[in-house]
Amino acid sequence: MKKVFALLVSMVLVSSLFAGTVFADDHENAMVRILHASPDAPEVDVYLNGDAVVEGAGFKAATDYMEVPAGEHEVEIYPAGTMDEAVISETLTVEAGMAYTVAATGMLDSLELTVGMDSMEVADGMTKVRVGHLSPDAPTVDVGLIDGDTLFEGATFPAITDYMELDAGTYDLEIRTAEGDQVLDLSGTTLEENTVYSVFAVNTAENLEVLMLEDYSGSMPSEMPQTGLGGAQGSNMALYGLMAMLGGLVLAGFGFRRKANQQ
Repeated sequence: MKKVFALLVSMVLVSSLFAGTVFADDHENAMVRILHASPDAPEVDVYLNGDAVVEGAGFKAATDYMEVPAGEHEVEIYPAGTMDEAVISETLTVEAGMAYTVAATGMLDSLELTVGMDSMEVADGMTKVRVGHLSPDAPTVDVGLIDGDTLFEGATFPAITDYMELDAGTYDLEIRTAEGDQVLDLSGTTLEENTVYSVFAVNTAENLEVLMLEDYSGSMPSEMPQTGLGGAQGSNMALYGLMAMLGGLVLAGFGFRRKANQQ
């Protein structure tokens, strides 16, 4: 039975927060960002190995990438301001030199971590994109051009697809069922050259939204960035102050960090 959900697209372009950052000389660390993708979960605090790295993150909030040592890490997520009982307690394993998006997905009574390995490279002049089905009660869907080809087929909760490399430009996209019924109109989606995106379908099926994160921008060097454990404190994030220029004969990068808004 055909069911077209009400058109309510919230395209939130969130930078991967590393455009023009200073990059580490060694690859002993990984980069991790955290996304709150549970539609009915409260604001949360996130602890990594017992240390608070995110405070007061609301639904759809995405943190800065955080530099963490390669290996295993204990991730605990609590309702904001409490440590009575974790809503998620899982072990996260990361590899040196790699970047990850770690999303809290599902409804509050069945939360889990969904992990995607992020790409930090794209062919010159091209764009790269992937999609993540993070809506816990939405059906299996395809993503493609309106009245055109399917780009991503059979996305199911809570899967994150592989990346697809495309020509940069503006695309009239849609999320649709396998039968071709439109679920969400994404007309006018702009994908810039030399940029990598993750496009996540979030919220419940009846209130489906799209959260668009920028994983990598061509203004960034090709190696892994070096930052501290910055993060979202609340659902809004602001730009960190410009870091001091580092002298050197080979490269002088600009490090940008984002400083979370206090709620």
